[in-house]
Amino acid sequence: MDKRLEPLFTPWKIGNCEIKNRIVLTSMGGTNLFGWMERHHFDEMGAKFIMEVAQNNVGLLLPGCQPIRNPMLGQWLDRNDKMYRDLAGWMPRFHKTGAKLFVQLTAGFGRSFTISPMMETLYTNPALRVLAKPVMDLDKITASASPSPNRWSDKVPSRALTVEEIHEYVAAFGRTAKKLKMAGVDGVEIHAVHEGYLLDQFTLKYVNKRTDQYGGSFENRYRFPVEIVQEIKRVCGKDFPVSLRYSVLSKTKGFRHGALPGEDFVEAGRDMEESERAAKYLQDAGYDMLNCDNGTYDAWYWAHPPIYMPENCNLADVEHIKKFVDIPVVCAGRLDPRTAADSIAAGQLDGAGFARPFLADPEWVTKLTEDREADIRPCILCHNGCFNMCHYKGVPNDQELNDSLHLARCAVNAEMMQWDKHAIKKTDTPKTVPIIGGGIGGMEAARVLKLRGHNPVIYEKGGVLGGTFIPASAESYKGKLRQLLGWYRRQMELLGIEVHLNTEIRGLSQFAGKDVIVATGSVPRVLSRVPGHEKMVEACEFLNKEKEVGQRVAVIGGGLTGCEIAYELALMGKSPIIVEMKDDLVSQKGVCLANSSYLREWFDLHQVPVYLETTLNEVRDGSILCTDKNGKTVEIVCDSVISSAGYIATPLAPADKTIHLVGDCREIGNLRSVVWGAYETAMSI
Repeated sequence: MDKRLEPLFTPWKIGNCEIKNRIVLTSMGGTNLFGWMERHHFDEMGAKFIMEVAQNNVGLLLPGCQPIRNPMLGQWLDRNDKMYRDLAGWMPRFHKTGAKLFVQLTAGFGRSFTISPMMETLYTNPALRVLAKPVMDLDKITASASPSPNRWSDKVPSRALTVEEIHEYVAAFGRTAKKLKMAGVDGVEIHAVHEGYLLDQFTLKYVNKRTDQYGGSFENRYRFPVEIVQEIKRVCGKDFPVSLRYSVLSKTKGFRHGALPGEDFVEAGRDMEESERAAKYLQDAGYDMLNCDNGTYDAWYWAHPPIYMPENCNLADVEHIKKFVDIPVVCAGRLDPRTAADSIAAGQLDGAGFARPFLADPEWVTKLTEDREADIRPCILCHNGCFNMCHYKGVPNDQELNDSLHLARCAVNAEMMQWDKHAIKKTDTPKTVPIIGGGIGGMEAARVLKLRGHNPVIYEKGGVLGGTFIPASAESYKGKLRQLLGWYRRQMELLGIEVHLNTEIRGLSQFAGKDVIVATGSVPRVLSRVPGHEKMVEACEFLNKEKEVGQRVAVIGGGLTGCEIAYELALMGKSPIIVEMKDDLVSQKGVCLANSSYLREWFDLHQVPVYLETTLNEVRDGSILCTDKNGKTVEIVCDSVISSAGYIATPLAPADKTIHLVGDCREIGNLRSVVWGAYETAMSI
């Protein structure tokens, strides 16, 4: 192991609880031990994930947050004794790993609760609202410190929680913590004065406008989380550890407006002066650890960093707040292990928090200690599988119900939290399976086929494996994607998969009678009806550095690809302009609000011209002509034009019983659809 990493593997204490090393699995919705958005029960799927991570050299593990009162069906978490007995039966096996377990408990989401169009209908229709109340009482689920707008929807506002309800929550925290302690759990974490969840909404001045004992003064705004820890300590004893998930800074300008890295702004939420006071105040109230990052749901990219956020984005603020407390402090948020180790060695940090990397590869810490970093399948910060709650103009949360109910799956790891349907099964009838196309889809299919006992053979027309993922990972900030591409290429070598480069297959007759996987991808949509379209540079031509562009560049298409290209152009010092037919940027499913809001707000901050509801009519030398939503002709001066108008599937042959289409040649999607589809196809042969 790299000696620089050694500080991560030293023991430490939270109260009287000794932790074997400084690696912390921070909580993620969907990795819950008592179920997620369903009737409470001991969740075997969540337990399997937690156990696998514990067996791979992690010191402290926090399963997914458990609402004290379940948003679905309104169940109180302490009411099901059987699941606590099941947990107690499981804990000895967990403790054999040498790890410790803190269960994260939350008062709820308040105004941050993700509202779907279906929920808007339930809330705004009086009859349906009454009928739905026993299952989904939105009036109670979304209640906040004060009447407030929901983060996602204009149609489902939040009312103020009553004092009686607050007291009911406080008592429930105590009862639940007591049962967890009796089941053998090592501690609890309170979620959270963090990320703009309900408890945080009480502390934040821009949300909390109360005039009773829970609003106004500093002490009143922090009273709710203080009463919770005091109640837990009263019923569980002072030695039972209680951690607090804590946002050092809110990084928020107001409702639905975050502040980007480096931005000069007026803090609407918790600024550093208040945070210095709050951290000490919460410690003195009884909290034994602060598990820290930054942000709120209004500035979601701090707590859920997309690929555009800098590495270690929260570390400096967490290191600063440690100076004001005597209890351990953990940092999370796109943290680099070596940088975290340096901080721990310097006494500026106590623990290093990681979450989504464990979804991509639950063995990554073990591989790190064994000098096998090249074998770590990286998280690419896409949120496509784990947290793809997307939001754009006119739509609250455009997310499939299956995704809402099954968080913590992973775009790059088809098996994660899907072991019931995605698991390698050896074949009884090994076959040689030709794979036409060596992109991510082709390589994932080859990997799974080989693990099953088949003999996959890849035919790739280019000189290197990767396909369209090569340009997709080309931007300067996409190092994690290039790591994933390197991981796939390495798997082909390690598994001994036969690969034929510079070999174009134009027909399948030579493979007659065999199962064949076609992974030939797609071709760019050409705007052939637009006069001057031949003057445009196609997105992949730009990303592959096949064609140069000038200083002022119009990007046609404001979906994710077009916005990422515009972002890269700006980072290069060029002046991008975005032209989009829809009424918002990144108006598409599968893209997390944390990712899309960063891009939208970055373009706004840096005054990148954005033309929405605008159609390209003509490409000229030195300008483009467009039509805006009012039918007016707009001329936009530019040196170059990049086309990012989407792609068209190009299967080599239609699918049948032996011809299996994988990836974009089957249907245009994203990396998740490519990887999962390739996995499922390889399992079907």
